[in-house]
Amino acid sequence: MTSYLYQEVELSKRHEEILGQRTALLKQMENLIEGQQKEKKNRTAVSEAAHDRNTALLKDLEAIEERLHARACILPHPNVVSIETQYWASVEEQIPQWEQFLLGKAQSPQGRNQRAGKRFQKCTPQDKQKTKSSDLPPSRSSSKSVSRSPTPRAKLRS
Repeated sequence: MTSYLYQEVELSKRHEEILGQRTALLKQMENLIEGQQKEKKNRTAVSEAAHDRNTALLKDLEAIEERLHARACILPHPNVVSIETQYWASVEEQIPQWEQFLLGKAQSPQGRNQRAGKRFQKCTPQDKQKTKSSDLPPSRSSSKSVSRSPTPRAKLRS
C-alpha cells in the first residue's frame, strides 16, 4: 500500500507542476494577446491618421486643380482678344498669296526686293530735310543749357 500512496503523492506533485505550467502558459498567452491587441489598435490609429492625411491631401490637390483650371479658363483681356482676332484675320488673308509663292507662281508677298531697294537708296536733299525736323531730340551741340557728365564708357576709356 505504501507504493500506492507513494505513487499517489508523486502523481499529485506532478499534477501541481502541470497546473503551474498551464497557469504560466495561460498568463503568457493572455499577455501575448493583449500585446497583439495593443499593436492592432496602434496600427489602426496609424492607418486612420494616414487615411485622414491622404484624404486632406487629395482635397488640397483637387482644390489646386480647380484653381488652375479656373485660371486657365479665364478669358484674356478684350484688347488681347481683339488683337489676336485681327492677327489671325490678316494671316488668313495672306494664305493664298503665300500658297502662290510656295508653288513658284508669284513673288514673295513680303516684297523683299522692294524693301532691300529702299534700304540702300541714296538719300535725297529732301530726305535730309525730313530728318532735321523738330520731331528729333536736340543734339548735344544744340543743347547748351544742359550740362552732362561724361558717360561711364567715356570714364572707362580715359
